[in-house]
Amino acid sequence: MKTIEDLISACRVPPGKKIALKEYDPSWAGDKKIPKADRKATAKELLTEKVDALASAQELLYASDTYSVLIVLQAMDAAGKDGTIKHVMSGVNPQGCEVASFKHPSAEELDHNFLWRYSRFLPERGRIGIFNRSYYEEVLVVKVHPKLVTAQRIPAAKPNKEFWQARYEDINAFERHLIRNGTKIFKFFLNLSKEEQRKRFLERLDNPDKHWKFSPADLKERQYWDQYTNAYEDCLSATSSKDAPWHVIPADHKWVSRALVAAIISRGINSLGLTAPKVDDAKRKLLAEARKELEAEEE
Repeated sequence: MKTIEDLISACRVPPGKKIALKEYDPSWAGDKKIPKADRKATAKELLTEKVDALASAQELLYASDTYSVLIVLQAMDAAGKDGTIKHVMSGVNPQGCEVASFKHPSAEELDHNFLWRYSRFLPERGRIGIFNRSYYEEVLVVKVHPKLVTAQRIPAAKPNKEFWQARYEDINAFERHLIRNGTKIFKFFLNLSKEEQRKRFLERLDNPDKHWKFSPADLKERQYWDQYTNAYEDCLSATSSKDAPWHVIPADHKWVSRALVAAIISRGINSLGLTAPKVDDAKRKLLAEARKELEAEEE
């Protein structure tokens, strides 16, 4: 039987390797010899375990105040980014975590370089920042719709192979800078199949309570499925590094994707070797005096 480490390793994109998404099964659901109900129950247990572990890790992250954590979530529409954030981060103290979602750039944002609007939401030391979509949109949606480059008003910019390669290099340099300064980066691509997306869109249309989640723009973007697949393959291949690897998470089963994301994040934070701040003699003396004062009140 495969261990959790085997499963995580299978999701990781090797640095410097050109990948094809067809190599990553979006419908993965574990050992098919084990009944689905049992596999699902095991995944839920793992999610609960890792959510608790993540809560403890986040407390140490906040107390040590040395590292920050950046979680990047990218996916096709309806892949479950919002649900993943809700379930995986359910045990984390809201004061130590912030989610940033990025839509169409404003006029002010277009007046700056393409990384500027994202850098404003980077997490402080001791905190977790989650990017629901991210600076990777600049080599995904912008690459699929190259006319968007015109709106960025970059002098002499031509959206050709060299242009995209330069953007990959800028992103890699940006992440190296963050890592050197104490940011641990987790990058997840929730790998949803086209058929499962169709089913989820239909569920939204069939359920009045979910109508608000459906946009005609989602259906329009679905027409570019193959172009997005190519853009993701190029992006994941060019920007997965040793210290900030991409993980391609099977997303056709939400119970699988949530458990894997929680496991990867909790293990990654624990690998930092964080400890609570040490108490020196002066602080111990203050603590002893505080104890005496409080105990005296009892008399």
